[in-house]
Amino acid sequence: MNRARVRESISLTAFAAAMLISLPLLAGFFGSVHSALDSLAHFRVHLAVSMILFSLLSLVGSMWRQGLAAIAFGLAAIGTALGAQFHPGPEPAHAAFQPEDESRPVYRLLQLNLRFDNPEPARVLSMIGRERPDILTLNEVSALWREKLDLLASYPHRVVCKVANRSGGVAILSLRPFTPGGAPQCLDGGTFALATVDFGGRPVQIGALHLHRPWPFPQSFQIGELEPLLADMSPTAILAGDLNATPWSHAAKRIARAGPFRPFPLASPTWLYRRLPEALRFAGLPIDRVYAKGGVTPHAARTLEAVGSDHLPVLVEFSLDDAGGAPEIGPASAIVVRRATAAREG
Repeated sequence: MNRARVRESISLTAFAAAMLISLPLLAGFFGSVHSALDSLAHFRVHLAVSMILFSLLSLVGSMWRQGLAAIAFGLAAIGTALGAQFHPGPEPAHAAFQPEDESRPVYRLLQLNLRFDNPEPARVLSMIGRERPDILTLNEVSALWREKLDLLASYPHRVVCKVANRSGGVAILSLRPFTPGGAPQCLDGGTFALATVDFGGRPVQIGALHLHRPWPFPQSFQIGELEPLLADMSPTAILAGDLNATPWSHAAKRIARAGPFRPFPLASPTWLYRRLPEALRFAGLPIDRVYAKGGVTPHAARTLEAVGSDHLPVLVEFSLDDAGGAPEIGPASAIVVRRATAAREG
């Protein structure tokens, strides 16, 4: 076989492979049709990169025109993913970081999925003691972690939610007092916690959320149950958690629109399959997110070093404008509260 035939064979085979990959890539853009398609969307970047690599091989033969078109489509798909990480919500205001105002204090919130069986809890406690954020929102707070969190005596204001399985619930810990107007709540079987924190006389409602895994697991149903409660959160609020969904997925967009919330811009992958080496973190998924609405002005967001979990800690900095906005629980929230199966643990 001469070189021309070899190149042509490579070109045809590579383009055929690129087209096969394009099918789940394209299907992921229709996540609103069915949650099964939305599960494909989470791997949009991985699929797009794979399609581009095969398309590059197709350039050596007669399929070069089609290969260039496939490369353009792959780059466009990556562009939609990158853009969604910075602004998946409906509110344009403060979509990017704002410069700090020296006349206003800057606060910090740390979001972390602890991992229920984390073999190195001391690393987590050391990191928290070193960073000392004002607020902690935590996921997978198992029985092991409920005991360890008792060591954080500097965070006296807390709500820790229990669940019936070994993975654990969510928790909110605060250096600052909760407002006396409303008791912290554990909702949705312990996967969603609410507390209102007093930031020097300005109340801000904090939500800690842990969504179920995507289809075939009941994530979409869970979001439907939570949407009324998210819509009834305080006019000034922060929502943080492990969404088990990428920012460009339909699931994440539903969460952002329910508030409506604005994202803290963060492009770093936060989750990596625990059996993979840390060097492959760049290939992980950005599923740990922090959102805000109302008088919250974002200043910074970054991931911290690994602390034994398959998720990285996410640290955000923010300030508050002069519009406070006391939290209210509306009729929809009252329905969800009555359905709550998890009790507050002090």
